[in-house]
Amino acid sequence: MLSLTPVEVAACCSPLSREPLSQEAAEGVAPMLKALADPVRLRLLSLVASHEGGEACVCDLNDAFDLSQPTISHHLKVLHEAGLLDREKRGVWVYYRSSPTALSSLATLIAGATP
Repeated sequence: MLSLTPVEVAACCSPLSREPLSQEAAEGVAPMLKALADPVRLRLLSLVASHEGGEACVCDLNDAFDLSQPTISHHLKVLHEAGLLDREKRGVWVYYRSSPTALSSLATLIAGATP
């Protein structure tokens, strides 16, 4: 059985306003929406996406929250696993970048805009 990532499912779905999601599609997209449903993760995605150069490392994000670095890293991992962030390890730090494909797919799914 072919397994699609949440981003791939969102990309192939018609906009919500055009036709109802199938049960399978809804279950496929839900992990992305669930990841964004947490206020810390939503802020993290926004901070990464709007950071100078379009990428940020954990060291750039810690001061924006009253949370420990491991907690911030956990939230970033959830966003990465949902397909919303791409990451690259450089030395001891991991740098995160928002996934334009994921954000575009979600925008199309919700608003009906063309990617």
